[in-house]
Amino acid sequence: MAMCPVSAKVIHQVEESLDEDEKEMMLFLCRDVAENLAPSNIRDLLGSLSERGQLSVATLAELLYRVRRFDLLKRILKMDKAAVEAYLCRNPHLVSDYRVLMMEIGENLDKSDVSSLIFLTRDYTGRGKVTKDKSFLDLVIELEKLNLIASDQLNLLEKCLKNIHRIDLRTKIQKYTQSGQGAGSNNMNSLQASLPNLSIKEPSYNSRLKRFCHNGRSKEQRFVEHLGIQRKPVKTSIQESGVFLPPHTHDESYRMQSQPLGICLIIDCIGNDTEYLQETFTSLGYDVQPFLFPSADDITQILRRFAHQTQHRDYDSFVCVLVSRGGTQSMMGVDQAPSGLSLDCVKRMFMGDMCPSLIGKPKLFFIQNYEVLGGQSEDSSLEVDGPAIKTLNSKPVCSRLTHREADIFWSLCTADVSQLEQPFRSFSVYLQTLSQKLKQERKHPLVDLHVELTDKIYAWNSRVSSKEKYYLVLEHTLRKKLILCST
Repeated sequence: MAMCPVSAKVIHQVEESLDEDEKEMMLFLCRDVAENLAPSNIRDLLGSLSERGQLSVATLAELLYRVRRFDLLKRILKMDKAAVEAYLCRNPHLVSDYRVLMMEIGENLDKSDVSSLIFLTRDYTGRGKVTKDKSFLDLVIELEKLNLIASDQLNLLEKCLKNIHRIDLRTKIQKYTQSGQGAGSNNMNSLQASLPNLSIKEPSYNSRLKRFCHNGRSKEQRFVEHLGIQRKPVKTSIQESGVFLPPHTHDESYRMQSQPLGICLIIDCIGNDTEYLQETFTSLGYDVQPFLFPSADDITQILRRFAHQTQHRDYDSFVCVLVSRGGTQSMMGVDQAPSGLSLDCVKRMFMGDMCPSLIGKPKLFFIQNYEVLGGQSEDSSLEVDGPAIKTLNSKPVCSRLTHREADIFWSLCTADVSQLEQPFRSFSVYLQTLSQKLKQERKHPLVDLHVELTDKIYAWNSRVSSKEKYYLVLEHTLRKKLILCST
């Protein structure tokens, strides 16, 4: 990619083509490199950077890529996304990953989210310091001025995102922090995670760049979820609320070589998704056992029977897919018993003390529940910490080296029950997208794949009404990399 300087004509063309939001983003992205310049507009910014020898065709291409003006890349600079992606993987970046992360978080907050964040930070910024009509990036700049936020100081923002139930964005920060990008690396980070590793939008070029930057991918993040304790990245052995998870090697992977890879239990009380799910998990190498339209008592008996099956000791994993009416805490059979079946009980049946033949093996749960949203029910569905584990103090009877709650992957999606009444879309967008990604990207680590799935769900939610939205939760205690195919 050319490193030649940028002409005034090109700078003028770019300025004329950007809207106000894009100009704001570009000014924010360049705050570090434009230090001591204090540019008031894009023309001044780009002109000053050019005079200082910091703006070339390559760096201008990076800026247009960051604000996703791929049309300007092609029309003005005569290059495409793939060329920029390849360049970013091989060369230092003009823009720090911290700035990119903040920009992306801002893009995925609606006005009510920003208003809530401004309110939550009033004790730090002072009342009226950041007015209600300001953007998220304005808030970040104010917090930076007060030394309350920086590339290696994101605890306050994490806490505030948690409080407004945006765990998806909080997870992005944790992934950024865990990968070591918040250690003051500034913008010399050519092989560390770039925009697509953090991106919520444009997952198509996200996955392409991951193939370009395979050796520079950030480390897989792991979480331990406990009652009353927020999810935290697991970096080493930890002792927390009586739970011990042994140390692990980031590059170590779960063994996935048995034939079949394990049992895939599908319990579908709705009946719209079993067929393609069965095809997907069969293609992955699982022995799929589907059960359609069971009652609550039937579900309990099915789960108990499979939890006690001795075949698990010959297999390398276990998958359970549940589709029903319910919520974040319970599911119902076709009889729709008022109390339903506790999802916490479902999880406990396959923990190490209850199902010793699965100790040390990944146990995967994919759950689609349809509930009546609104009022307290909706608030509960949005509390994305997921179902609490209520038996933390019980003594495990499994191996001392592997805790009963280890190696669990819990993906829970809730949606309004009215979606089942729509004549033109009866399937679950969550399960169908999951199925597509498992078939097309089976060699990708499951945690990375689920991050991309979350991106897809949020993209869907941005286009539809509140009744059509999906609320997705991920919690897991995986200790190794998990790839759902034989290697």
